[in-house]
Amino acid sequence: MESDRIAELLFPNIDKTPEYYEEKYPERDLPEGAMVTRLGPSPTGFIHLGNLYGAFVDERLAHQSGGKFFLRIEDTDDKRYVEGAVDVIINSLDFFGIEFDEGATQEGDKGDYGPYTQSLRGDIYQCFAKKLVAEGKAYPCFLTEEEIAEIRERQELAKVTPGIYGEYASCRDWSYDQVVKALGERRPYVIRLRSDGYPPEAYINGSDDKAIKKIRVKDAIRGTLEMPANFLDTVILKTTGIPTYHFAHVVDDHLMRTTHVVRGAEWLPSLPIHIELFEKLGWKPPVYCHTAQLMKLDENGNKRKLSKRKDPELSLDYYRNEGYHAAALREYLLTILNSNFEEWRMKNEDAPIEDFKFTTKKMSNSGALFDINKLNDVAKDVMLKIPAKDIAEWLRSWSDQFAPEYADMFEDMDYLEKILDIGREDRKPRKDLVYARQIVDFISYFFDKHFKIEDQIPEEVPAEDVKKILDAYLAGYDHSDDQNGWFGKIREIATDLGYAARPKDYKKNPDDYKGHVGHVSTVIRIALMGRATSPDVWTIQQIMGEDMTRARIRKYIEENC
Repeated sequence: MESDRIAELLFPNIDKTPEYYEEKYPERDLPEGAMVTRLGPSPTGFIHLGNLYGAFVDERLAHQSGGKFFLRIEDTDDKRYVEGAVDVIINSLDFFGIEFDEGATQEGDKGDYGPYTQSLRGDIYQCFAKKLVAEGKAYPCFLTEEEIAEIRERQELAKVTPGIYGEYASCRDWSYDQVVKALGERRPYVIRLRSDGYPPEAYINGSDDKAIKKIRVKDAIRGTLEMPANFLDTVILKTTGIPTYHFAHVVDDHLMRTTHVVRGAEWLPSLPIHIELFEKLGWKPPVYCHTAQLMKLDENGNKRKLSKRKDPELSLDYYRNEGYHAAALREYLLTILNSNFEEWRMKNEDAPIEDFKFTTKKMSNSGALFDINKLNDVAKDVMLKIPAKDIAEWLRSWSDQFAPEYADMFEDMDYLEKILDIGREDRKPRKDLVYARQIVDFISYFFDKHFKIEDQIPEEVPAEDVKKILDAYLAGYDHSDDQNGWFGKIREIATDLGYAARPKDYKKNPDDYKGHVGHVSTVIRIALMGRATSPDVWTIQQIMGEDMTRARIRKYIEENC
C-alpha cells in the first residue's frame, strides 16, 4: 500500500512499534473501580485557581477509589514556554497540599509510565503518527501559511466553515511520488488527521449519502453529550515534529492508562477531535469530566468568568503570597465542587475532609461561583481547628518564603504560640485568624518592631484626660491582678475622672458624664496595641509581660501627651 511507503518515508528513524509501547506501559494493577487521573498543566509561567480546582477533583477521585494521581507537564506549545515555570507549578501545587503518586518532580520522574514531560516523548508520538499514516488515517500536508490564508479567504466568501477538510485538503490524497517530490524540494509539512466527518454544509446541501454524523459521549459531570462529529483534518504533528495538544494527550492518556480526564469546559468544542483520534487509534477513550468555569459576581451582581487580566485571585500566586492555608482553600473548594459538602460538614464538624465522599454527580455543570469573602469565612473556621503550635510553624515557613520582614516574630515560638491561642478556647471562640498576611498584621502589635498607632483616641475623651488616664493606670498597675481586679481599677479611674462606670449609665444620662468606662479602656488599648479594637486587653498584657506593658504606656505618654 502507498500509505505504508509514505509512512516509512516520513518516519525512517522510528523503529519501535505500537506493540512495543503497549507492552512497555501495561494496564495498571489496581483494584476494580480504581481511577487513574492526571493533572497536565502547561509551563507558561501562570498557574491558576482552575488548575488547583481540577487537581483537587483529580486527587479525590483517584485516592478515594484506591487509584493513582500523576503530574504530567504538557510543554508541546514551545511558543508559550516560560523558563522556570515547571518549578513554579510543582512548588505551587505542593504549597496547597496536592499529593501526586507519580509524575514529574523537581528531582526527576517518579513512576513507571514516564517520561512525564511531553517534550521528552517525541519518539512515542511519532510512532503512533506513523501508525496512522500507514493505515491511511493521517497524511502529510504541505500547504503553506499563505495557501492556508488564501483558503480561509475563499471560505469566508463562500460563507462555509473555515478549516482544512474535504476539497480544501489538497494534500489529502497525494500519491507516494507526490510526497517524494515535495520532500525533495524540502517543503515543510505537518501531519494531519484524515477525518471521516462531513462539514455542516454537506448536510445542508442534502446529499443522500451523508447521514448526519454525531457522537455521543458520556461526561461524568454533564451526562450524555451529543454533538456533531469532527470533520476537520486537524494537525497532529507540527512541522517541527512536535505534537499538538490534541494528539499528545490522546497518546499519553492511553499509554499512562488514565481512566478519567478532568478538564475545563473550554475543551468541550475539541471533544469530537479527541474522540475521533481515540477511535482511529483503536483505543477506548477515558471518561471525560468537563468542569464548570469559575465565575465571580461583578460590581453589578452579574456573573462573569474569572479573568487573568482583571482578577488577581485567579492566580495561585495570589493565595501563596497572601498565605492561605492549604486546608482552608481545600475546604472552600469542596463547597463549590460538591453541592452537598456544606450539609455534610454541618453534620461532621470535626471529621477530616478525606471522610467526605466526593462525586462528580454533585458537581455543577454551569458556572461555579467563586467568592473570596466566603473563602475567608471558611478559612476562619478551618484555622480555628488547627493547633496554635502548627499555625506558628506554618507561619514561619510562609514568612521565610514570602515575608522575611517578619522574621523577628519567630525568634520565640512559645511567645508566638500564646499569641495565636488568644480566645480560641472561649465559650464563643474568637475567629481572628484568616490567612498568613492578615495574621501577621493582626498580631504585629505584640512586637516592638512592627508596633504602630493606627487609631484615634475616642472623641468622648478630651486630650487633657489621656495623660491622666495613663498616669493613673501605670500608678495602679499590678501584673499579678486577676481580670476582675484589673478591670475594677480601670472602672475606678473612669469614675474619678467623670466617666460612667457602665456604658448603659452613660446611654441613659449622657449629659451627666464625659463618656463611659469603655472609652477609658480604649485609651489604654490604643496606647498598648495602637488599635481601638483587639482581643481582651488583660490577656494581651499577660502575654506581653509587665516590662513591655509599662514601656508601651510610658512611650505613648512621652510621644503623644
